[in-house]
Amino acid sequence: MSTVLPDSVVPHFGNVQWLRWLPIALGLLVLYVPTFYSLFTGLWRSDDYMHGPIVLAVVLWLVWQRRQALQAASDESRPALGIAVASLGLLVYVLGRSQDIIIFEVGSLIPVLVGVLLAMRGWDGVRAFGFPIAFILFMLPLPGMIVDSLTGPLKQHVSAIAEDALYAFGYPIARTGVILTVGQYQLLVADACSGLHSLISMSAMGMLYIYLMGYSSWMRNAILLACLLPIAFAANVVRVAVLVLVTYHFGDEAGQGFIHDFSGIFLFIVGLVFLFAIDGALGHFRSLAGANSRPGHELERA
Repeated sequence: MSTVLPDSVVPHFGNVQWLRWLPIALGLLVLYVPTFYSLFTGLWRSDDYMHGPIVLAVVLWLVWQRRQALQAASDESRPALGIAVASLGLLVYVLGRSQDIIIFEVGSLIPVLVGVLLAMRGWDGVRAFGFPIAFILFMLPLPGMIVDSLTGPLKQHVSAIAEDALYAFGYPIARTGVILTVGQYQLLVADACSGLHSLISMSAMGMLYIYLMGYSSWMRNAILLACLLPIAFAANVVRVAVLVLVTYHFGDEAGQGFIHDFSGIFLFIVGLVFLFAIDGALGHFRSLAGANSRPGHELERA
């Protein structure tokens, strides 16, 4: 006598659906583990790109949360288009890897993943993983030309606003270019204090916050999105002002010691406080208080 178990009782460990993804997963590991190892031991050890590992962890977490979408049956696969897009991504990877162009090497992951999803799951698969794939953009290092062109103006603006704010509170402060003189101390607003990379990290975390909240009000999402860069800039001004105050009241050693190293975390906290405050204020307007957790943004449960 035979017994037929219902589908809900049959173990899913041997699901052949996952076997189709095994060669793809192994291929991605072979290609990109050396890339990310180089980032972990090189670029990501610098203060400017410390957000890189966080972005990578968020991408992996989001993909894991939506992993069931990989098993969903689909009759809309686009193998020809998918192979073409993935091939383009692989060409970009080869160029970046061979010529040591890290932005190409990491950026190639986007078309490679899009191509694989198109070939296996069609546009439904791309939509299911659209946000994690787009979030990879925050891992890309900025070209030196862009960094140089933006850093100088940002330092000037941060220095000027910090000077005006502290002068308004009665502090004896003056500015020459990006050098702030307060009392007997002179402080140089260095490239790291320009806030360029904090704009990137704060924008990344802000977009993640908006995505996870999943507000149905497009206007609320648009306002929060528009506020991300001003919030990051304002938080950096607060950071510079605090360092000036610490130096003025407690001496140069205090301003350049632990507090200076901690200021990066302080900037991040200030930025989040600003974001939460704006979001909370928007929630008081009935037209903007759209319910969160839209079905399209619900994360898959394990």
